[in-house]
Amino acid sequence: MSHGTHTRRQLLRIGGVLSMLGAAAPFAAQLAAAGAAVGQSAPDYKALVCVFLFGGNDANNMVLATDQDSWSRYFATRNTGADPIALMPVGMAPTAIGATNSLTGRVSAAARPEAWGGVLPIAPRTIQTAPTGGGTRTFGLHPFMGPAKTLFDAGRLAVVANVGTLIRPVTRAQYEAKNVALPTNLFSHNDQQSTWQAGRVEGARRGWGGAFGDLLNGMNGTNALFTAVSAAGNAVFLSGENVVQYQMSTGAQPAVVINGQAGTSLFGSTVAPGRVRDVVRDTSAASLFAADYATTTGRSIGASGTLNSTFASAGVTGVLAAPAYRNPITGATETNSLAVQLQTVARMIAAAPALGIKRQVFFVSLGGWDSHDVQNTAQPNNLSKVANALSYFDEALGNIGGVNMREAVTTFTASDFSRTFNTNGDGTDHAWGGHHLVMGGAVKGGDIYGQFPTIGMDQTGFKNPDMTSSYFIPTTSVDQYGATLGRWMGVSETNLDLIFPNLKNMVNRGLNFL
Repeated sequence: MSHGTHTRRQLLRIGGVLSMLGAAAPFAAQLAAAGAAVGQSAPDYKALVCVFLFGGNDANNMVLATDQDSWSRYFATRNTGADPIALMPVGMAPTAIGATNSLTGRVSAAARPEAWGGVLPIAPRTIQTAPTGGGTRTFGLHPFMGPAKTLFDAGRLAVVANVGTLIRPVTRAQYEAKNVALPTNLFSHNDQQSTWQAGRVEGARRGWGGAFGDLLNGMNGTNALFTAVSAAGNAVFLSGENVVQYQMSTGAQPAVVINGQAGTSLFGSTVAPGRVRDVVRDTSAASLFAADYATTTGRSIGASGTLNSTFASAGVTGVLAAPAYRNPITGATETNSLAVQLQTVARMIAAAPALGIKRQVFFVSLGGWDSHDVQNTAQPNNLSKVANALSYFDEALGNIGGVNMREAVTTFTASDFSRTFNTNGDGTDHAWGGHHLVMGGAVKGGDIYGQFPTIGMDQTGFKNPDMTSSYFIPTTSVDQYGATLGRWMGVSETNLDLIFPNLKNMVNRGLNFL
């Protein structure tokens, strides 16, 4: 990324501010000073899209090691309980509903793995070997993630293995001896969602997406309000010190609705709507609260007018629509809310040139991943939604106003945590490290990054070095994952250390998937 040129006076001013702040200066002030420099950057466009899977995705059934050494322990562990969750091996054809599966001896049903066929093989470019000396690893994706396999094979999607919240690297021995610092409230939904998004437990006020926005919103001119955009409601991930996240409605036009703002008549008067708007936006009130409220409301009214006008243009309305979606378990047509959110993101990207926006961070989400029960019904449909939504978004980005924007947009998944490797009978419980997907034209796809863990629960003659109890200890930290994404966006190493304070504790400062 080019950082443009600065006058000697500008550089001295920036340097002077930083020197006065010092190493112990407040984080916000350091970012503000650094952001002044970044604001002079080259006029290109980049966007980062966070896809948050609320509830904790069982990544063990999303990306799987399929070599014989790994698969035998996987299948033995998960092919148990009242409703086993073990998937079928690569190459096994779907068993007709009502027929008996030759491998398990069970009668196939729509919500049972026997009916779905084997996992879909993928061939990573980098050969991995099992840490226990089990030989060359092979891998696969869930049977309902065919669109994701297509993206992986095309080189626009990568897997990042065994990611989780960490303060510093942790071994099994250290964890069991309790002599190493661990993230707070490891298995709490709210706390881990917040730690993933903001590096702190519930109550955090600033997220790392918002921090990226603080540094980069100077590139967005008068429309900097659209730097951090959520299509999924409020998210601490997008909250910055100076950046205010902009929350958008999804699906239909206009982009944002403020009831009555465009009205032409009120109580029979054609001038009354304008008078009301003036009153609402009056910041001269004696009450500071009233003045702040008026400022916020006025900003919202002005921004929504600008955005709705831009969204009505042909280049935005022409963005590829999200396709119809069929639930692979029930066969019913239903809304893929993730694809609808990504359609809004695609429209925002299409509007960026008209708005003069160069850097954006987006947040979308999909819930329903807390699969303590009936995992065979819930998770396969959710994984199918993710795969179909990513495929749709990739296709939409391929033609934004006649321009292929894939290189300019990187999309990544995040989740509270993964799930236990063993089953509780018909589901899984809260765990720790899990696998994630990264998609984009700039992504070095078709590969798995980070060390894929040893598969299997402890048993006679086997003790898994990568697992304690029933969950994997992460080998890649959220800080490393986020820093890799931030580096692609143009965030400097100095600022990455401010945003991800645990980065200095890690063996390396990120991965090379970008």
